Amino acid sequence: MAVTRLNHAVLYVRDAERTAAFFEENLGFVRKAAFPGGVFLRTSDDTPNDHDLGLFTVGSAAGDSKAGRTSVGMYHLAWEVSTLGELVEMRRRMQEVGALVGESDHGASKSLYCQDPDGLEFELMWAVPAELMTADDEQIRTAPIDWEATIHRFSADATGRGTYAPVG
Repeated sequence: MAVTRLNHAVLYVRDAERTAAFFEENLGFVRKAAFPGGVFLRTSDDTPNDHDLGLFTVGSAAGDSKAGRTSVGMYHLAWEVSTLGELVEMRRRMQEVGALVGESDHGASKSLYCQDPDGLEFELMWAVPAELMTADDEQIRTAPIDWEATIHRFSADATGRGTYAPVG
């Protein structure tokens, strides 16, 4: 037996409606269901999942996550975009709403790090297409993204490979 992929994620947030609105308005998530204290979202209407993200309200008095600072816990979830141009547009949008907290060239992927309204971190990433991978791309790294050079090399219309695993 083996796990094949992540099916969905569920987060405890201060206000599920507020967080759902953030994901809908800024990342294009689609509401699948809502009920008192909870919202289920999909990344698109085309996804086969019942939901990709579940949000549950824990109330405004909830403290900030200490994961990675003073406790164990999840660092982030990564949401993949189809094209490099979409990642560039997401970068603009996340800057506009004050959610962008970092960006990295990881070789095999280009990533934005963002925070939801409760400060929970998530990643938006684009995977280098398999046919364009070089040995240098397969070297895991965390470096600044040279946006001009990256777009020149791949083009904004380049479709990512849909997986983070090395090729070969």
